[in-house]
Amino acid sequence: MNRQILLENQLKHWHEVISDRSGDPDAYIRRGMVYFKLGQIAESIKDFDQAEALDPRIKPYLWQRGLSYYYGEQFQAGADQFEIDLTVNSQDVEETVWRYLCQAKLQGVESARISLLPVSGDSRTIMGQVYSLYQGNCSPDEVLNRGTWLGQQGRFYAHLYVGLYYEAAGDQERSRYFITQAATQYKLNDYMWDLSLVHCQLRGWQ
Repeated sequence: MNRQILLENQLKHWHEVISDRSGDPDAYIRRGMVYFKLGQIAESIKDFDQAEALDPRIKPYLWQRGLSYYYGEQFQAGADQFEIDLTVNSQDVEETVWRYLCQAKLQGVESARISLLPVSGDSRTIMGQVYSLYQGNCSPDEVLNRGTWLGQQGRFYAHLYVGLYYEAAGDQERSRYFITQAATQYKLNDYMWDLSLVHCQLRGWQ
């Protein structure tokens, strides 16, 4: 089935669920994720906000909202969300990298690198290499080479985060190349693969 039709069907499903269970925060998170996959960023943020309003305890777990903040150009809110996320998920390299990406938009890459929060124990081998890249301790080529040895997932994450690294640095040509490669050559059943498609859509690369 066409991805657009599939997502529209999912959206319809969650509309119906919320109509019956308007007090269910998980339903709003699920619908917000579908809105994000459709590139409807403002709508996704509204649903994530509603989920938090229904259950404030979930705030440190709303990493999806942090991603939506980035694409909604609410960079300070995004940085704050990822910093809160790290209090409950301190082993996830992606949380601190996305905080870096938000801060780079606000303060530049040098400031973002200096304030990169420590993370250790991420079980995904490629993410350790990605963290080293954003620390300034290895090159994009080293990340890509490591990804080559780690299968489809490793290749996808290597290309995505190298592309995002170049976006933060202002190199749109290389950013476009690597994120487009991630989206078109290394498909995964993963929210971050959908993010790569949304990135291309919002940047006008499709």
